[in-house]
Amino acid sequence: MSATPLRGMSATPPLGIVLVNYGRWQDSIECLESVFRSDCAVRVVVVDNASPDDSFARIAAWARGAVEAGVDNPALAHFSQPPLPKPIAHECLLPEALAGAVATASLTIVQSGANLGFAGGNNIGMRLLLADPAVRHIWLLNNDTVIAPDAASILDRTMAETPGIGMAGTTVRFYHRPDTVQAWAGNRFSALTGQARGIGHGDPATPVPTPDAILPKVDFILGASLAVSRGFLERVGLMEDSYFLYYEEIDWAVRNRRLGREAFATAWAAQAQVFHKEGGSIGSSGTKSQRSSFSEYWLNRSRLAFIGRHYPLLLPLHWLLTLVLIGRRLVRGQPAKAESLSRALFGRAFSS
Repeated sequence: MSATPLRGMSATPPLGIVLVNYGRWQDSIECLESVFRSDCAVRVVVVDNASPDDSFARIAAWARGAVEAGVDNPALAHFSQPPLPKPIAHECLLPEALAGAVATASLTIVQSGANLGFAGGNNIGMRLLLADPAVRHIWLLNNDTVIAPDAASILDRTMAETPGIGMAGTTVRFYHRPDTVQAWAGNRFSALTGQARGIGHGDPATPVPTPDAILPKVDFILGASLAVSRGFLERVGLMEDSYFLYYEEIDWAVRNRRLGREAFATAWAAQAQVFHKEGGSIGSSGTKSQRSSFSEYWLNRSRLAFIGRHYPLLLPLHWLLTLVLIGRRLVRGQPAKAESLSRALFGRAFSS
């Protein structure tokens, strides 16, 4: 059976897209249904981080037409329904086939062989896409998102029209509250507290501000929807995968800024709309009180690693802040989270 040609497939250079999946194949195939409705050429790599739920096979089955995607929010069903014609041209790669491989199919589904974290999974996808010199821009997109049909083309065009482009963001709205903004482009960040907050977090989705009003506030692009150029990757490098989860995108932004006058530009594709479930792909929540112990562990371990790497004089302060957090968790009757924080502080492995 021949694969169905996809909307937007053309001779123009494709926008590379990377999704990292861990145990949430239902989210991934809903996302893919929206991505392959894009009105421009896209080339997608899904990296499954050795999920325990047979995600790799399930996503491949979706591409063949044997599994259908569901919808978590009926108000957004038009972005991913009705199902696309299947099969979709795809290739499946196992770990032993990754060396020297090139992502040339519309969809490449990768089994990483181990849980490499957010950065490690994205790095596999980026390497596969960069192996084809036709790919100039790569969009790292959380698998628990859906996108508007014109989001990819607006993002790709914004990057192409921005001199010296390095990183670009989109407008990210909450999937379950689509009239509300998670972030215009990205976040502010305080090295003193190690905390970040989405620019425009909680704002109504309309009216959309101008890039000139937003970009000066952006310390880093939100990792749920973050595009980078080939030139940026060749100069700044791939994600720092020692973080496993969190702080990868802040690290990228700091490494870029330290190029000084040679730093790459940051852009915001304001009209590119992405809808994010926020935290579903890692078993967490965007709300502090609902954050999982796993998320709490990596958020704080990565914070300490990031501060130690880029702001070492602030590390004693962050040790103290972590001790305060441990005390708060104990007072609130959250011993599991206190244990996670303790393990993060002293560099011990996470224990569930």
